[in-house]
Amino acid sequence: MFIDNAKITITAGSGGNGCRSFYRDKYTRWGVPDGGDGGKGGDVIIRADRNLSTLLDFRYNRHFKGRSGENASSNNKKGRDAEAAVVRVPVGTLVKDAVSDCVLRDLTVDGQEVVVAKGGRGGIGNRHQRRQEAPVPPEPGEVKEILLDLKIIADVGVVGFPNVGKSTLISQLSNAHPKIAPYPFTTKSPVLGVVRHGEKQFTIADIPGLIEGSAGGKGLGDKFLRHVERTRLLVHLIDIAGFEGRDPIADYRAINKELKGYSKEVASKPQIVVANKMDLAAAKKNLAAFKKATRKKVYPISALQKEGLEELIEALAERI
Repeated sequence: MFIDNAKITITAGSGGNGCRSFYRDKYTRWGVPDGGDGGKGGDVIIRADRNLSTLLDFRYNRHFKGRSGENASSNNKKGRDAEAAVVRVPVGTLVKDAVSDCVLRDLTVDGQEVVVAKGGRGGIGNRHQRRQEAPVPPEPGEVKEILLDLKIIADVGVVGFPNVGKSTLISQLSNAHPKIAPYPFTTKSPVLGVVRHGEKQFTIADIPGLIEGSAGGKGLGDKFLRHVERTRLLVHLIDIAGFEGRDPIADYRAINKELKGYSKEVASKPQIVVANKMDLAAAKKNLAAFKKATRKKVYPISALQKEGLEELIEALAERI
């Protein structure tokens, strides 16, 4: 299951207790304070991990706590500081403070991390103080509510209406194996694949089908559109045969309208227009009309029959 947002509670570790102790021997009439300081509580770190692809684990585990620092002892012995607790998230996760709505870090690189909650200071032992004064108590760790927002990172994003053949195309171009079926909304979450071209490779994402009104949230379109924000290039896939009675020209303009309505940055991304289902009867006639109306370079393919894919891969690799 693909989960792309979560809300979690982070509690850093508390500091260890300082010690109240007095050293005495036969030469010391009054005890000498020798209580050590408590150890610092453990921070909580959120770290990007390329081996993760979803925030599913955070649906069931929403509370994370750092370890407390160790208590001090006599003879000026300091308690051990606690190690930081690490929470691993997929690369591409945006980390926000839920209360202030402040972005703490955008984790776009494997191994990148951010300290989201700091551990408490350890208690101060009486070795710093006068004879009868009690040690200073430790501080508790910070408590934060954190929002995690995953936006997949891919070189190429494939957009288009439902049932235009996006999943079939992804399965033919890459090592991905999305569910393929002859009905709309077969793909309900983004699917990533790797395309190899000679010695080079790039990632491609199958974005669930968009519909008119997607930019405003209709059909969960706004949740899908945010996954194309990080792509470098869009493949605009058109059912050129109009298999379900749709107009390819109207579909092309409608999808571009939704991209523009969602974000100017997304709408301005470079596009490669791909006309799919060229193996069907009306495709050639519709392709001629489409080129005349849009005046765009179009790559005609049949994903099902594996026709025109080499030229498309070459164009994608060159643009990237």
